[in-house]
Amino acid sequence: MTNLLVKSEQMPLPIDLSALTTMSKLSDRQFYDFCRTNPDLRIERNANGEIIVMPPAFADTGNRNSRISGQLFIWSEADGTGEAFDSSSGFTLPNGATRSPDAAWILGDRWSALSPEQQASFAPIAPDFVVELRSSSDTLASLKEKMEEYIANGVRLGLLIDRKNCQVYVYRRDREPEILDRPESVSCEPEMPMFALKMAKIW
Repeated sequence: MTNLLVKSEQMPLPIDLSALTTMSKLSDRQFYDFCRTNPDLRIERNANGEIIVMPPAFADTGNRNSRISGQLFIWSEADGTGEAFDSSSGFTLPNGATRSPDAAWILGDRWSALSPEQQASFAPIAPDFVVELRSSSDTLASLKEKMEEYIANGVRLGLLIDRKNCQVYVYRRDREPEILDRPESVSCEPEMPMFALKMAKIW
């Protein structure tokens, strides 16, 4: 049975989509078409094939997202070694999950190794860097699981920003997450030389 998980302010709501397909889950093409048919929704798919629909971000969350993406983009353009992506970008991880982090960055040689067709889809690549910003509809536990999934699938550096508790969880391969309390900035070195995410206007 193919499930659709609709994230609300309470709990995800599973919806049976078996009437839309005779297969146990949507094919990559069906998922792509489903997303194109619903361009105003932010849609992910987990490794089990469940589709997760997130509500539009509230204005304050969208504002903070833009501040994160803006800082990343400015650094990326100056650094010149990779490409920055905002929250509308979807990536297919090695485990089959399709995820849309709130911000991401990929080394240029890895991005260039993809074909134009791959780049124009939910690119089959794990970003080198991802950011997830906790919104009011997110549980901390679910975001921690997502961060662990990112790292297990090749992401080198991940930041989980918990505005509610003014904490940042820093994830790296083969390490326990580092928890920062009310940091003024978060250094992303050595993975991203001279990049530090300023937190003053993100809290």
